[in-house]
Amino acid sequence: MRQERGESSHLEVERELLRLCKEGGQRFYEPIVRTYERPGLRIAVGMLGSIDEAQDAVQDAFVKAWQSLHRFDLGQPFGPWFFRILRNQCQDMIRSRRSRNRIEARDRNFDIPPTGATTDPEHIRMRSEVQELFWKALSVIGDEHREILILKEIEDLPYAVIANILEIPEGTVASRLFHARGALRSALSEMNFEYP
Repeated sequence: MRQERGESSHLEVERELLRLCKEGGQRFYEPIVRTYERPGLRIAVGMLGSIDEAQDAVQDAFVKAWQSLHRFDLGQPFGPWFFRILRNQCQDMIRSRRSRNRIEARDRNFDIPPTGATTDPEHIRMRSEVQELFWKALSVIGDEHREILILKEIEDLPYAVIANILEIPEGTVASRLFHARGALRSALSEMNFEYP
């Protein structure tokens, strides 16, 4: 119950900041950007395979969101709306570089924050190797599989939010996720790594 109250309070603050933004208060946009910048960057890196391109995509998506804020419905959460804009921005960038056949994860130093902090060097090394394999496998599977894995496995978004971002029925999320996990499993298997 406490988490629901905190979540509700966060949404109320966010809604008020966005209302002030819609009235022309640019300075109220900064806390919104800070809230969604890091998850947006993780999504964009997953889709684009490059931190530099991901940073550009996130920045462009925030600009587009600001320019379209007058159309945003304050009764809805900002996150799914922004992630949809970001997804479209990433897809535009992918289309513009289609001449390359594969997306390469050029910067493998992008670290997914661990859920439990540890200082054990062996654990840190193993986690780093697993992350590198994961990002490498993501770079060889299809765009559709990659984006749904990023949204669910890295961002841990609920099915309903993923459905909203991808503009698909919620039942389709489960189906796509099943196939995406299979594609990831195959990619990892080809690298001699077993996916759970």
